[in-house]
Amino acid sequence: MTSRDKVRQALAISPIIDGHNDWAWECRVNRGYSVEGLQHGLASDTDIARLRAGGVGAQFWSVWVEDVVAGERAVQSTLEQIDWVYRLVARYPDDFAIARSATDVVEAQQSGRIASLLGAEGAHSLNDSPAVLRMLARLGVRYLTLTHTNNTSWADSATDEPRHGGLSERGIRYIAELNRLGVLVDLSHVAPSTMHAALDATTSPVIFSHSSCRALSDHPRNVPDDVLARLADNGGVIMITFVPQFLSERFAAWAEGDMTAPAPAVTISDVTDHIEHARAVAGVRHIGLGGDFDGTDMFPVGLDGVDGYPALLDELAGRGWGVDDLAALAGGNVLRVLAETDELFASGGDGTPALEL
Repeated sequence: MTSRDKVRQALAISPIIDGHNDWAWECRVNRGYSVEGLQHGLASDTDIARLRAGGVGAQFWSVWVEDVVAGERAVQSTLEQIDWVYRLVARYPDDFAIARSATDVVEAQQSGRIASLLGAEGAHSLNDSPAVLRMLARLGVRYLTLTHTNNTSWADSATDEPRHGGLSERGIRYIAELNRLGVLVDLSHVAPSTMHAALDATTSPVIFSHSSCRALSDHPRNVPDDVLARLADNGGVIMITFVPQFLSERFAAWAEGDMTAPAPAVTISDVTDHIEHARAVAGVRHIGLGGDFDGTDMFPVGLDGVDGYPALLDELAGRGWGVDDLAALAGGNVLRVLAETDELFASGGDGTPALEL
């Protein structure tokens, strides 16, 4: 069986479920939130034709606003992002379907549509209100990234000075509320101390929606091995991202300089190195893909848009990966995590009292 045959079979078993795409933000900045003309030929990393070519069967659309936007403005802007996703689906009903559960994802894929899931990036979007969290869940938000670039009032970011030792007591209560609601705890962007504190507190699988491996590239946004090793017991998934700064220390050093010299080459091979490292440490059931398309300016050669996933899987197949492992990486693993939390999400909680203000 050729590598391409393996890829075709793997995507037939499990189309790509990507953990993080910032198309909503790109359309906010460059298109005034318009959902017109998104079929093909766009300057962005994403359009409908490229999603189809990439074998994407489900996408977590990031509903994100910069964390310099605070308070009620952050809540409003997050709602505007959610509205964009709903309008996208309404405008292209033959191409997209809103998905809240693993069952919804499978049904959308079977009908030939791309399942559209929601992930809120950064708890600043809540304005420190559990009520806002609960309302976002009712709108279909399936994960919450605990921080973005800066600390929140209860969690430490990977790229800020630590304040809470990971999570404050209120942060631990938020983890319990996320678990109660069936909203996934996303540990991308948080400090290692926060990762460990959340893994200590959670009763549900966690995800990293778009992170890579710190052992291969010592970037603060990447995940250390002692955290990766805990995913097997937790049941969670790291979704490897394609951001060059996270994949290559040489590229990160170039990006932090004056960038007058040519950029160091970052390739699909660099991405597959991170995937294989995560598999070696966490296990094949605990890896996925989170490209971060339309969330950064540059990507590895051959992965400059959402049509690049088959080439990535082909590289892995050439390294000896079998069909079942490719399918698990492509989407099977994160689909399992969704399924394990679907019942709580659908019921709006586990019956225990909600976190009070």
